Amino acid sequence: MNFLIIRRDNIGDLVCSTPLIRALREHYPDAWIGALVNSYNAPVLDGNTDLNAVFSYTKAKHRATGVSKWAVYRDRARMLWTLRRKHIDYAIIAGANHLPRALRLARFVAPEHVIGFTPSDGRADAQIDCGIQYDNPKGMHEVEDVFRLLTQLGIVGEPPPMRVVADYAHVAQARAQMRPEQNLVPALIGLHISARKPDNRWATDDFIEIGRRLRSRFGCRLVLFWSPGSEDNVHHPGDDGKAAAISDALSEAGVVPYPTDELGELITGLACCDALLCSDGGAMHIAAALQVPMVCMFGPTDASRWHPWRCKHRLLQPVSRRVADVSVDEVEAAFASLLDVTTALDVD
Repeated sequence: MNFLIIRRDNIGDLVCSTPLIRALREHYPDAWIGALVNSYNAPVLDGNTDLNAVFSYTKAKHRATGVSKWAVYRDRARMLWTLRRKHIDYAIIAGANHLPRALRLARFVAPEHVIGFTPSDGRADAQIDCGIQYDNPKGMHEVEDVFRLLTQLGIVGEPPPMRVVADYAHVAQARAQMRPEQNLVPALIGLHISARKPDNRWATDDFIEIGRRLRSRFGCRLVLFWSPGSEDNVHHPGDDGKAAAISDALSEAGVVPYPTDELGELITGLACCDALLCSDGGAMHIAAALQVPMVCMFGPTDASRWHPWRCKHRLLQPVSRRVADVSVDEVEAAFASLLDVTTALDVD
C-alpha cells in the first residue's frame, strides 16, 4: 500500500496532522507513507520515522530572490510527476474542511483513491471517492477533526500525541550555548515574542517585566526567541527592534538571544527549554509536540480548537480577545500554577 498525506498550509496545521501520520503507520507498518507539503512547513517533518519520504514544493510567494515563478512551477511539476509514477493507492487531504487547492495537487498525482472532506453544503466532489461531508464541528480540536479522515480506513479511537523530532546533537550544542557555566545549571524558560497576527502580540514592556519576575522567582535563565527582520518588511516582518529592546533591558538577568532564521533552528531552541511563554501560533504547536510546558496567550483564535494538544499548559485569553490585554500578573500566576518550584525546574 502506498499512502500520500497532503497538507499545504501553515506550520501549526501540519504539526496537528502528525497524530494522523502516526496512527496510519501503526495501522500499516509495512506501507510506503509519504507527505506532500510546502517548503515553509516541511522542517516540521524532519526526522519523522513514521514517513518514508517527504516531498515539498515552494509556493510562488515564498520563492527566493532571483527565482522566477516559472522556475517554481517547473520544479513543482517535476516533483508531482515523480509522485505520479509512484502509483499512490490513497491520497489523504489532511485538512479540516473541503480544500480545492490541495485536491488540485492530488489530481496531478493521480492516486487510486482520495480521502478528504466534501463541502459542508452537501455537494459532492468528483475527485473525492472516500469522502466525509464536513460538518463544522464545535469544540473539537484540529487534531481530532483531521483524524476523523482515517475512519475511511477503519482507524478509530483517540489520536496519539503530536510529533516533532529535534536533532538532539544540535540540542546539546544549543543548551551548552545557553548555559555556558560548568557548575551552574539553571532552568531555561523561553520567551517567544513574535506573533503573525496583531491581536496575538504582547507589549515589549510586558515581556521585560515578566522576564524580571521569572528570573527572580524561579532563578532561571531566559531564552529570547523571535522572527528576525525589520517590522517594516512588507513580506516577512520581523521583531529585531523589539528583541533588542528586551535583550538590553534584561541583560543583567542573563537573557540569551536566540533568533531563528530557519524553522529547524526554532525546533532546536524550543527543545532546549524547560518551559515557555508564547502566543498562539506555530511555535506553540511545535513546543506542544516537544512536550515543553507552557503558558500560552490567545487572542481571537478559538482556543477549544487550537490549544496545545496533550501538553502541560496554562491558557490565557482575555474577554477582549486581544493578547495585549493579558496582564503581567496573570502570566506570573499562570507560571506559578504551571511549575512546581521544588521539582519542575530541577533540571539535569
